[in-house]
Amino acid sequence: MTQVYNFSAGPAMMPKAVLEQAQKELLNWQNQGTSVMEVSHRGKLFMELITQADKDFRELFHIPDNYKILFLQGGARGQFAAIPMNLIGEKGKALYLNSGHWSGTAAKEARNFCEIDELSIIETDANGVISVNRTDFSNIAEQYDYVHYCTNETISGVEIKEIPNVGNTVLVADMSSNILSSKIDISKFGVIYAGAQKNLGPAGITIVIVREDLIGKARKDTPSIWNYEVQANADSMINTPPTFAWYLCSLVFKHLLTTGGLEAVEQRNLSKAQRLYDYLNQSTFYRNYIAEQNRSVMNVTFTTDNDELNAKFVAEATACGLQALKGHKVLGGMRASIYNAMPIEGVDALIAFMDKFAKENS
Repeated sequence: MTQVYNFSAGPAMMPKAVLEQAQKELLNWQNQGTSVMEVSHRGKLFMELITQADKDFRELFHIPDNYKILFLQGGARGQFAAIPMNLIGEKGKALYLNSGHWSGTAAKEARNFCEIDELSIIETDANGVISVNRTDFSNIAEQYDYVHYCTNETISGVEIKEIPNVGNTVLVADMSSNILSSKIDISKFGVIYAGAQKNLGPAGITIVIVREDLIGKARKDTPSIWNYEVQANADSMINTPPTFAWYLCSLVFKHLLTTGGLEAVEQRNLSKAQRLYDYLNQSTFYRNYIAEQNRSVMNVTFTTDNDELNAKFVAEATACGLQALKGHKVLGGMRASIYNAMPIEGVDALIAFMDKFAKENS
């Protein structure tokens, strides 16, 4: 069988060692003779699991003690609504920084719950190259209860690598597609949230990291499942949680800790991305339309500028075991998502195929 490399933007590939451990334990977890999916989420063993998962995630991501970690459901889209319901206060409005599809979608959802101002922070030059044109909002941020942005736009491959300056205003970040890809200063943020299906684990669970002083301020009509105070007081279990997804996340945390932590993760990711971008930079057959300072380390977009050739590329790549390279329907072209679990061998295989395809179709 051809070696398969999964470049899906999400649900994405997971570490092989994690899947092998889950496979080994599937029918007999903790010598209980049952699967982790079959035990009570309030039982002693599962409570020990979530306690350790919290501890491991804190160590891995360097999360300060004055932050709560919530393991919730509903994906990042659920948080698009939960954020305004929990954070809108006396000022009565929020600022949303639009850098692409998902930040724009978050702003659209927030309008259902509060007044917002939306500010585009990207520009496109005469050659179609996209860049982020502003990251300092300290002169306007104080009029808002919070400022929201998306650190990495999965569809376009735009990454905001400089943390926006919002002064003392609460900064909220959707990190769904680049969480745990590098070290960050958590103390710069009021809330960080992320769907799990890129770097954390499988689809079905969402992590919210929220500073404790922001908990307990939800509007009265906030559904309990979206209320950070209710969830924090219930260990994220006001209803039955996605136990298998939580378990898999716990395995991912341990795996990353035992393979060098985020320092090692970051170096591997930078090496993979640099290798692919170096190839694109020298190519006259493929184009990437993101300014170098904003190129995503996780989602590398490229195109031949010919829809028929793009479709042929995707079909032939799939036949060679390079899966899920078709770009999002919003943008087209191709997209290689090279999250933490993608080995360097996968990137090398992609580059080799790209080079072969270019020579055969030039």
